[in-house]
Amino acid sequence: MEVTARLSNLRIAPRKTRLAADLIRGKDVLKAQAILSFTVSKPGKAILKLLNSAVASAKHNHQLDEKKLFVSKITVDEGPKLKRWHPMSRGRAYPIMKRTSHIVLVLSEKNGIEKTTVKQENNNSISKSETKNKKEKTKKVSKPKKNKKIKNKNVA
Repeated sequence: MEVTARLSNLRIAPRKTRLAADLIRGKDVLKAQAILSFTVSKPGKAILKLLNSAVASAKHNHQLDEKKLFVSKITVDEGPKLKRWHPMSRGRAYPIMKRTSHIVLVLSEKNGIEKTTVKQENNNSISKSETKNKKEKTKKVSKPKKNKKIKNKNVA
């Protein structure tokens, strides 16, 4: 079961909003809420509010457990730009683009079975390869000799 929440026309640039969105992509809902609550950025607060809204709709509309939900997909797209002008000298004007964002957050329910893979390696082969690399890398480098002696001259 998937639950979708949308936030349109957020008055923060998409480039900045994507930084906060990347923090929670693929994380559990509880972990994502903890991350966003300690995020200082302005988009982090907006995404936290959207995440709480999605969790509330999942509980109320679909009777899903909050502990089984995770952020399966979050996208930040560019919204309409507000075009403003900044007056300059000699009658000129430079454009200012005030960018907006559209955020789509999708929560999914975890399956009951989770797979964990453990990579097993032979300890002897690892140590042999490390010693070979160490022998190849170590070369004797002579240090330059310091022959010059500087005398301290007191200038009055």
